[in-house]
Amino acid sequence: MTASILTVDDSPSLRMAIRIALTGAGYAVTEAGDGVEGLAAANAAKFDLIITDLNMPNMDGLTMIRELRKDPAQCGTPIIFLTTESDDAMKQQAKAAGATGWLVKPFVPEQLIKVSRKVLGR
Repeated sequence: MTASILTVDDSPSLRMAIRIALTGAGYAVTEAGDGVEGLAAANAAKFDLIITDLNMPNMDGLTMIRELRKDPAQCGTPIIFLTTESDDAMKQQAKAAGATGWLVKPFVPEQLIKVSRKVLGR
């Protein structure tokens, strides 16, 4: 069965790059443009993995993760930050909020696929 991945980023070009990399690896990808859209999408359907940016309008990725983790159905869903931020304090906040991993932009498609496979176990 194909894993379903939700990508949340306010940059259409970055969402496209992520989609191309992940669909090329055989994953089904759904896109959201900010944390509000991402939260709505995650509450409307079950995803095997969520990849989110940190800095976005309307709702940032950290707030979105905190909201998702309040829902028992979302507690086991892996969430990876894909962001330009690399500050250790921010990484600690993300981990405390429930993030599974962290990748820094610009990303290498092969690295994103490798991390996705590792987190998904497939």
